[in-house]
Amino acid sequence: MSWDIESVATELLRCEDEHVDRPAFTDNWQELGLDTAYEIQDRNLKARLDRGETLVGVKLGLTSKAKQERMGVDVPFVAWLTDAMILPMTDPVPLSDLIHPRVEPEIVFTMDHRLAGPGVSCASAMDAVGSVMAGVEVIDSRYQNFRFKAGDVVADNASAALYTTGGISRPVHQLDLLHEAVLVEVGGDVIDSATGAAVQGHPGEALALAANELSLRGHAIEAGWVVLTGGMTDAIPVVDGEYVGMHFSNLGSIYMRGQAR
Repeated sequence: MSWDIESVATELLRCEDEHVDRPAFTDNWQELGLDTAYEIQDRNLKARLDRGETLVGVKLGLTSKAKQERMGVDVPFVAWLTDAMILPMTDPVPLSDLIHPRVEPEIVFTMDHRLAGPGVSCASAMDAVGSVMAGVEVIDSRYQNFRFKAGDVVADNASAALYTTGGISRPVHQLDLLHEAVLVEVGGDVIDSATGAAVQGHPGEALALAANELSLRGHAIEAGWVVLTGGMTDAIPVVDGEYVGMHFSNLGSIYMRGQAR
């Protein structure tokens, strides 16, 4: 099949809605680059808004150098968040509505002020932040075996599926985000840990990157939006009935549990 922007956008939404995966488009469309992929991403944002969803923020994907190397990409990505992706903290991860979900801990910003690139620095980005929360993103690639190239994953809205935020919200100036730590617990065992330094060296650098990247497409980060700054650790597969705990130094804990129907 010959792919183009419209057909790839339609196919990705179909896979998401029907909870099925597919091979990466770059297997057949080698020319699928980042500019085209962001056009696909924006087209599907419009489709989401047309069906009644509300734009609430942005997320970053693959902000950790280790994850970039493992996935074979060399730059972080920006993607959209809508209200349909919000998972209340007490709700289980709905496995039957997803394909092969994984969870990862994130530092989440709520924006006090509009942040528009180009030329946004870490310092100016942090000046626009109001509060900080713990978060967990549920990623769910629409590609088989989470195998993709950069164009594939950007077109797929950086594997966005769901996200939840914790119950503690702290003013940004009260935290040392470079050293804000998280422990990842599965079945009572701590299996991973990281600090905010894992996210582009500092979560504020990820926020600045998002604002500058969005400016290239005529967008800005708006006041009131949430920003998921990127996974601090490896993503953990979600298993029916198994709890995954994300324990932050100053932002509390979030427990996630998979539940099949």
